[in-house]
Amino acid sequence: MYINLKLIQKRRCVRMSAVCWPYFDPEYENFSNRINPPRVTVDNASCRNCTLIKFDSVNKPGILLEVVQILTDLDFIITKAYISSDGGWFMDVFHVTDQHGKKITDDKTIDLIEKALGPKSQSKEGVKNWAGKRVGVHSVGDHIAIELIGRDRPGLLSEISAVLASLHFNVTVAEVWTHNRRIACVLYVNDGTRQAVDDPKRLSLVEEQLNNILRGCEDGDKVASRTSLSMSFTHIDRRLHQMLFADRDYESSGVTTTESESPPSFRPKITIECCKEKGYSVVSVRCKDRAKLMFDIVCTLTDMEYVVSHATISSDVPYASQEYFIRHMDGCTLDTEGEKERVIKCIEAAIQRRVSEGVSLELCAKDRVGLLSEVTRILRENGLTVCRAGISTRGEQALNVFYVRDASGNSVDMKTIEALRKEIGKTMMVDVKKVPTYDKEPETKGWAKTSFFFGNLLERFLA
Repeated sequence: MYINLKLIQKRRCVRMSAVCWPYFDPEYENFSNRINPPRVTVDNASCRNCTLIKFDSVNKPGILLEVVQILTDLDFIITKAYISSDGGWFMDVFHVTDQHGKKITDDKTIDLIEKALGPKSQSKEGVKNWAGKRVGVHSVGDHIAIELIGRDRPGLLSEISAVLASLHFNVTVAEVWTHNRRIACVLYVNDGTRQAVDDPKRLSLVEEQLNNILRGCEDGDKVASRTSLSMSFTHIDRRLHQMLFADRDYESSGVTTTESESPPSFRPKITIECCKEKGYSVVSVRCKDRAKLMFDIVCTLTDMEYVVSHATISSDVPYASQEYFIRHMDGCTLDTEGEKERVIKCIEAAIQRRVSEGVSLELCAKDRVGLLSEVTRILRENGLTVCRAGISTRGEQALNVFYVRDASGNSVDMKTIEALRKEIGKTMMVDVKKVPTYDKEPETKGWAKTSFFFGNLLERFLA
């Protein structure tokens, strides 16, 4: 009887708690978006030289980066922008052109913009990172994504690609950045038949061998080579920024170099001032203009947990001027000189990670297992080191872009390049471009552009 009474009392408490406890609709967080869905307008009439993309929406964390990321993935050049997000509403206007400086008039592209930014758009969840793993391997659709970060040295990319080729992994998409003696790579690979590799032994073996290569890069500076494991899709460019930022590559960036090492006309000029009457810190950036500059800066500020409330962007070729009104996520401004100096270093590092000088090699060939290993081996044998690379695959064609310098980091002798072109040109299309020193990056030809995420947008919104 005692036991039954206790059971009755317990059940009664459960029923009471069920009645009294407030109920929250799982969709409550999206309630504002359902009432006031985002609106996007593509305007080709107001400006003679560019297309205006006007976007307004309920304000939410990270929305500016989300919008800029989509425009960047579509290969648009942002010439001007006006951002305002005080209160609960976010409004901005972007002046954009295509890679050739022309308006966006293609109906399919305009429809894609409206689907990507309009009411049907859906934000992605954040990415969880597992620290402590030196090489991260995980399955993404029909691919395995591998992330590596470590100390850079000549021939390292060749060694990495040789390991993948020896284990019959085919690299379909990859981005490689080097900055401040560090290298960060994100590679998407399959087994050569467009199927993801799901054999635990093969995955364990490739992880072990890549770890051995990274350990061989460590030196007396006690800078450990490592990588993070992400279990969901991440934008490659943002992931590279996150990896290098977490690796603190900004600590010895160009901010601390002498003027003799970098001409004043090239070095970004970054200042931070306090706007006390409005409660903002104002970050002003002036530097050489280039593609994806706004994305790189906004990405860095977002990952440092600053909120951009207002911004103005303008381009006066060949320079860009950008101004951001920011606060901490808790509403505080940047009060200490140490914090301001850190933000300046991080922004400058973000700008310089994508800057490449010297010579670019653009190659097109039929995709096959070992292609990347073959090309990087030839580059290495000719005394060239890769400072940045982009690899993509379209159908059966592999499109690769390599920015190269000699083993000492100096410009490459054009005689070496011509000899290299003759050697590689026997089996693939090769285009060589001289990248002007301390100038904006050149526009790549249509067949040679690496635009992996444009394809992702097509799959996401046109499937």
